[in-house]
Amino acid sequence: MMLTDPSLKYRPFPQVDLPDRQWPSRVITAPPRWLSTDMRDGNQSLIDPMNAEKKKRFFELLVKVGVKEIEVGFPSAGATEFDFISGLVKDGAIPDDVMPQVLTQARADLIATTFDSLRGAKQAIVHVYNAVSPAWRNIVFQMDRPQIRDIAVNAAKLLRDHAAKQPDTDWHFEYSPETFSTAELDFSLECCEAVMEILRPTPEKPLILNLPATVEAATPNIYADQIEWMCRNISRRDSVVISLHPHNDRGTGVAAAELGMMAGADRVEGCLFGNGERTGNCDIVTVALNLYTQGINPGLDFSDIDEVIQTVEYCNQLPVHPRHPYAGELVFTAFSGSHQDAIKKGFAAQEARNDLIWDVPYLPIDPKDLGRDYEAVIRVNSQSGKGGVAWVLQQDKGLKLPKRMQADFSRVVQALADQSSRELNAGDIWTAFQDHYRLTGEQPYSLIDYHESGAAGDRVFTGKIAFEGGERSISGRGNGLLSSVLSALREELAVDLEIADYSEHAIGAGTDVNAAAYVECRTPDGRTVFGIGMDSDVATASVQAVLSAANAITARG
Repeated sequence: MMLTDPSLKYRPFPQVDLPDRQWPSRVITAPPRWLSTDMRDGNQSLIDPMNAEKKKRFFELLVKVGVKEIEVGFPSAGATEFDFISGLVKDGAIPDDVMPQVLTQARADLIATTFDSLRGAKQAIVHVYNAVSPAWRNIVFQMDRPQIRDIAVNAAKLLRDHAAKQPDTDWHFEYSPETFSTAELDFSLECCEAVMEILRPTPEKPLILNLPATVEAATPNIYADQIEWMCRNISRRDSVVISLHPHNDRGTGVAAAELGMMAGADRVEGCLFGNGERTGNCDIVTVALNLYTQGINPGLDFSDIDEVIQTVEYCNQLPVHPRHPYAGELVFTAFSGSHQDAIKKGFAAQEARNDLIWDVPYLPIDPKDLGRDYEAVIRVNSQSGKGGVAWVLQQDKGLKLPKRMQADFSRVVQALADQSSRELNAGDIWTAFQDHYRLTGEQPYSLIDYHESGAAGDRVFTGKIAFEGGERSISGRGNGLLSSVLSALREELAVDLEIADYSEHAIGAGTDVNAAAYVECRTPDGRTVFGIGMDSDVATASVQAVLSAANAITARG
């Protein structure tokens, strides 16, 4: 049972004493260094960890999207991990511009195994960690501060000494005061300084200091305060790379990473789509694309987001949620009528403006930048409006319905959606459109052939139409083609219509295109009917549109 007074059980996280904090007014202007920990932190959180084939496939994906630092595993965890990592090295599978990273606990035997797994590597990062927070000191290790600091110091000495035994490899080091986010800042700093004293980093060969939110226990602004405090107080800031490793226990891993960058961090560690222990690691896809929408090239290429999703889902055996930022199946989709109308108008304005600046309501990024098309941007169900229906027809068939025709047809679709109680796909909508505007099946009137004669202002229409199971010739005179067709219908078939509105457009682009013509007609008793025609010849399409309207009024009586 949840407590009525949770303060009896849980304590609020303390604030950081940083009254002159600078990060809130800073703006991110460049991407961080990225580290993917999918193959280590992500892999160890899977129900069924990746086998060698899946790890190889994941590694190749990370290289393809442009990740330059990849934590490839935990070599001391077992033979599978060790063999995969050493195999990458022996097979020459690591590109020269990619830095493999491996993780080890601060134990002598595990560190030795870790270096063995990378024997022969051109370059590598060895990442060592030990937990420093009070809960771990008091509960897990039952050690005091000096004993915990000594663990870090001894590990740093082992890194230094093992690296010296393999001088042909360009070794880089990373140290994590694990559980940093719930530790005292002064003690985290003390451990980092002790490690720096052993490894002697320089601006040319900096030490990576990973400051993880191992368990996210506070709002992301507090994590930013912690990062800024460390950046200010570390003794050789130019000789360290401050790396962020946010988890997502409070659901703000991405925000913590962004505020951490504002606070001065240089590097972000995370997983594609946020896989990781408990609620996951920071999602580096979301962080990268957030930067992209602010005009910053993140240095990662998600031009084919669906391929990335397919590979990650295959390797992790976990689905990417349909509402996942940027990547989910539904994130660029609007069902609501008001949303659809705004998006449709946004695309029209974008096309009319004809510049590169993206400004479409409800869409913070152009789906095409991620390899998505526009067909699924608007989908139709009982919540949809006329704009959504018109969008589907435009994307699927190239039709640009006039506004009043959009309203007319949307009522048909609304009734169908209410009746079916499901989403309507493009096929459903097209079938309903053809039925409503009498474009298929046996109709009272359909055009077989026609020709037009006469001078400007005095035109004669002579046509042959299918009528009552046979053919019939009709003719009429008017000041133009459409008025002469209406005259023929009125005089020969007693179908009395007048045109209230007419429009036409090409379907597609280029020289070999069809035309669509639309008419809005009124009857003597005030009823309104619409018609549409499509043909390679725009004049023929306009005649078909009038006959479509005549069919509608005849069928409705």
